[in-house]
Amino acid sequence: MIKDKRFISQGADKVFFWMGDTAWELFHRLTREEVEYYLKNRAEKGFNVIHASAIAEFSGLTQPNAYGQLPLINNDPAQPNEEYFKHLDFVLDRAAHYNMFIALLPTWGDKFNKKWGEGPEIFTPENARRYGEFLGKRYQAKNVIWMLGGDRNPENEQQYLVVRAMAEGLTAGHGGARLTTYYPTGDSNSSAFFHQDSWQNINMFQSGQESRDKKNYVMMRQNHYLFPVKPSLDGGPRYEDGPVNWKPSIGYFTDFDARQAAWWSVMSGACGHTYGSHNVWQFFDPDRNPPISYARTHWKRALDLPGAFQMGYLRKLMDSHPWWRLMPEQRAIKNANPEDQGYQMASLSEDMNFLFAYTPAGRPLRIDLSMLTAAPRLVAYWYNPRDGMSIRIGEVKNEGVVEFKPYASGPGTDWVLVLDDVTKPWAGFGLKK
Repeated sequence: MIKDKRFISQGADKVFFWMGDTAWELFHRLTREEVEYYLKNRAEKGFNVIHASAIAEFSGLTQPNAYGQLPLINNDPAQPNEEYFKHLDFVLDRAAHYNMFIALLPTWGDKFNKKWGEGPEIFTPENARRYGEFLGKRYQAKNVIWMLGGDRNPENEQQYLVVRAMAEGLTAGHGGARLTTYYPTGDSNSSAFFHQDSWQNINMFQSGQESRDKKNYVMMRQNHYLFPVKPSLDGGPRYEDGPVNWKPSIGYFTDFDARQAAWWSVMSGACGHTYGSHNVWQFFDPDRNPPISYARTHWKRALDLPGAFQMGYLRKLMDSHPWWRLMPEQRAIKNANPEDQGYQMASLSEDMNFLFAYTPAGRPLRIDLSMLTAAPRLVAYWYNPRDGMSIRIGEVKNEGVVEFKPYASGPGTDWVLVLDDVTKPWAGFGLKK
């Protein structure tokens, strides 16, 4: 269910903060015991949405899953293999056990647009609709959010027809009971292709793996002001421990790179965020599969990279406040703010009673406290996005411009300044009372 147009709710009164993890090869490469290991780890860290593809990218039509099953009979989308989809049933049931949703791709995008990858292109509008209806009916009551696309954009009329036919089939199958989004290719935005389509309930963009300098907040802001209003998020940011621009010589993305992308996006009005580990999405195991794009860490070790824990810290702060009332508000920051890796961002609640401000490089924040008109007394504190700890600054009045200087500065020392109305039950998250 869409909540207040920009956010998602789970039930009538519970706003849902999307905290996703990319696990594209989940159905294809893991045994059931490994699925359990993975899901338990992610649930414990605070993830609640798992991205996975029913028909995998890498040899998804020719290499069987862990139980010797291929997804389709004779590569025909109109003939799904029941035994293969029984394994998907199992994974969905275990995810539900952990109160998690599967953002389920019916197929990776090279199966309808083989711009690169293995393909082959097997989808037509006719069989795409049949396949979509099969999936929609099978999982109409399951913990699924549908995700079309699969790292490909439609580039001609036939490809648009395939995508829309699959969406039509899904909707016919589930009767409108499930949400749908679209996962585009790198540095692209689903709103550019399907924003006006009624089936696309959530806009998704992929800021990609090309650079540490990608300003994903620009893409988020573009979506934030579109009409009709829809929730939006970054579904493909910098993958932790992945090579920058796919070139190890440039270096590998760190937990800071993953963390900064998350906070920039959320502070720009996203309905959540998706994290990715380069080793986990492919479930890299050197004894079973060759590394894709210079993966270097076994997936089980990569599950506990710092950035994965830090996504949970982000969600904890958001869940501790009525975060869905936040609106981007750069006017609250009064010092010079160059748009570099240290670009600072602020979000102010619509009720004018709390504010979050993010400073990626630990630069001081000069905040106009008079904008918090509904909170005559504020408690100020630093929230450390690296370890989830809060550090008290003290009480301040909502008067004038005040400078807040973090305890450390420099690359990787990011902080979140929190200003809360002292009278609210959520004031002072993580502080000793």
